Amino acid sequence: MRNARSPTAPDPKKPALRRSNHDRAKALVSDLVWDRLRREARHAVEAEPQFATLLHAAVLEYGSFEAALVHRVVRRIQHDDLPAEVLRHAFADALADDVSIGLAIRADLQAVLERDPAATRLLEPFLYFKGFHAIQIHRLAHWLWQRGRRNLALYLQCRSSESLQVDIHPAARLGRGLFFDHATGIVIGETAVVGDDVSILQGVTLGGTGLQTGARHPRIGRGVLIGAGAKVLGGIDVGPGARIGAGSMVLQPVPAHVTAAGNPARIIGIAGSAEPGRTMDQLFDHKA
Repeated sequence: MRNARSPTAPDPKKPALRRSNHDRAKALVSDLVWDRLRREARHAVEAEPQFATLLHAAVLEYGSFEAALVHRVVRRIQHDDLPAEVLRHAFADALADDVSIGLAIRADLQAVLERDPAATRLLEPFLYFKGFHAIQIHRLAHWLWQRGRRNLALYLQCRSSESLQVDIHPAARLGRGLFFDHATGIVIGETAVVGDDVSILQGVTLGGTGLQTGARHPRIGRGVLIGAGAKVLGGIDVGPGARIGAGSMVLQPVPAHVTAAGNPARIIGIAGSAEPGRTMDQLFDHKA
């Protein structure tokens, strides 16, 4: 029988136990995403056996979500310039070093399913959606950039731009639960900050206005929706829950929970929901 610890005595292991419980909770969430993805892949093989080779190579032969994700993303950007194994090792190092990366990836995957009517399974963005893949490439590039490995970080930016048409500077800070719909032509500058649960459509630029230094790119709050082709320029804030209309040119700060549209953009009403980045409501029928 183990010795009982006095209930009044300090327990030096208590913080470690709390961390362990937290890790177990995160692992449970991870297992749910991975289990669903594998289940969907098995069903897809049964429905269309000709895809068995692809689905086994991309999902079913792996023992973890992370391993399958790394394989799929690396396949999207690999090039003769650099052995694919170099990228796989870099991804593995990042995921092992920072568990929040894996959690953010899962949140991004679930965001696509929640916000894109074209996605009916986790399998679809995992295999095919370049917006999802571009975000994950950036997560690795950002991890590398923070650790001074700038050559490989910039190489990943270059390959993402060439192969996926999404150009995100490795220093930009992106939240979790992001959705890049269609994604072609998205550009995000070096000092940009994008909060959690943001949705960005194709052709959006989060850029600078010239040769300024310092924080020269936009800061996008939580739950923001940015419509196709919008340009948000300069070191300005777009408040949480705001909505930017398609094709808008935003050069001034945008308050929280409003809709801004036009060229130049002006406030035309309320945002219509607390987090339009999650509801994806783009109809401007709400009055201020």
